[in-house]
Amino acid sequence: MTSAIALKRVSQGPRRWNLGGHLGLVIILIVVAVIATIGSDAFLNPNNLLNVLRQVSVLAVIAAGLTMLMISGGIDFSIGSNAVVTMAIVAQLINGGLPLPLAILIGMVCATIIGLVNGLVVTFTSVAPFVATLATATILDGLALLIIDGASVSAGSELMSFGNGQIFGLPLLFLAATLVCVVLGLSLKYTAFGRNVFAIGGNETVARLSGIPAARNKLLLYSLGGLLAGIAGVMLFSRLGAASPGVSGLTLELQAIAAVVIGGTALQGGKGTMVGTALGVILIGIVANSLNLLGVSAYFQIMAVSVVLLLAAVANSGRRKA
Repeated sequence: MTSAIALKRVSQGPRRWNLGGHLGLVIILIVVAVIATIGSDAFLNPNNLLNVLRQVSVLAVIAAGLTMLMISGGIDFSIGSNAVVTMAIVAQLINGGLPLPLAILIGMVCATIIGLVNGLVVTFTSVAPFVATLATATILDGLALLIIDGASVSAGSELMSFGNGQIFGLPLLFLAATLVCVVLGLSLKYTAFGRNVFAIGGNETVARLSGIPAARNKLLLYSLGGLLAGIAGVMLFSRLGAASPGVSGLTLELQAIAAVVIGGTALQGGKGTMVGTALGVILIGIVANSLNLLGVSAYFQIMAVSVVLLLAAVANSGRRKA
């Protein structure tokens, strides 16, 4: 028994120093930040850092929804496109004279319904989540262009003030994203719903036989992903100041998936943390900002995100085998 206790202490000891398994990611973040600081004097400029926080806020909300889904063994490639559609809907409603709170409410309800429809298709048909939600994403990208008729629609001063506002020196968008991530992170760790999410991702059949309502939880997860897409869409609208045809939902989705995978969430489900996702989002934001400051072409920036995603997937696969 003594040896067993000693072995347990040895196995638990390093965890106090690895930041929940994300020490390597933290080191990479520090290295990238140092390189960015050396490469450009503007990186540590307060205005630039605030801009980075605003940029990653929208991505963080999308990635938070993806984290929940991917832990459960699912995925939704349409969350980014859903956010763009929400932005377009809210823009046209405001432009039509509807009060801002009502326009936002309608946009979020529509986004939640889209998420629920994805959940119904994935849960009650044999269509793979990847195929179903990718098809939805393509439809939604076209729908967003149709709603705004291919033209930019202004957000108005009231919503833009939220996108550019600050409290205690921190952007309101960043505080909103932090609140979302904290609430979801705590629910994953301390609620029965969170435990069910991990159980379903670990083995859905066993979870179902254990009495966990897998179908209901999956519908809730996809609906939650839709709601978070709606929140992200409003945040993006307030940050950009207009619903523009140049915003790509699939590009947002790719960045969010990269952040989630970089953060250590298993592609096959059953493993992941909101802290890891947050670190992944920050890394993506710093890399993109650094490339901008260094004058790197936007084409190479897209390639860089894809390379980081591939390396993270390979690293996670190797760590799982180990």
